[in-house]
Amino acid sequence: MRYKVLVVDDDTTLLRFLEDFLKNQGFEVFSARNGPQALRAAYENQPDLVVLDVMMPGMDGWEVTKRLRELSDLPIILITAKTAEQDKLRGFGLGVDDYITKPFSFAELSARVQAVLNRIQHQAPPARNVIPFGDVVLDLDRREARRGEQAIPLTPTEFRLLEVLSRRQGKAVSEKDLIEEVWGADQAESNTVVRRYIWLLRKKIEPDPANPRLILTVRGFGYRLETEPLPPGE
Repeated sequence: MRYKVLVVDDDTTLLRFLEDFLKNQGFEVFSARNGPQALRAAYENQPDLVVLDVMMPGMDGWEVTKRLRELSDLPIILITAKTAEQDKLRGFGLGVDDYITKPFSFAELSARVQAVLNRIQHQAPPARNVIPFGDVVLDLDRREARRGEQAIPLTPTEFRLLEVLSRRQGKAVSEKDLIEEVWGADQAESNTVVRRYIWLLRKKIEPDPANPRLILTVRGFGYRLETEPLPPGE
């Protein structure tokens, strides 16, 4: 089995070395230079392991770890220059699997990556990764939405948008967060684009798109996905 590894670091030189080394070790490697890119790469590529730098501008490794843990339990190895015990405890509290402290050798990186992958190999296979809401089921493993046995055709962007909302169903998600997590913080997308895709999604999953019961507008902020549709008249 060829494992997929996502490497995240804002140091482009180190990132290139890590990519080359892991590819030479037989891994399929994806990379990202910042937090929003990392989240998007994780959505799109479904890696088996993430190697993540802590100290990045903007969204740091702590926040990326927190966001990834909202989405899945994929293994995470943090790269950090911090050796203080409280920093490591913070990472383990967020659910990371291991730490590598700078400076480190590629031999150490290889050993830690292999140890984490060996550990997950011997775990029981996870339950199917699905999120139900209303009469719709979002299947994250198969990357599709279904109503009963009927597949709902979604574009990749529509699926990512619905996935972000479904991960936080019952909670309001701002338009700014939707732009960052679906299109990336370095993209010049506007709120108008978000609203257009929300409209397209409603046409596909709402029984009456003009009176939505699943994807609700939170005026002046963003949108909220309801676990159960509101009864008619409410």
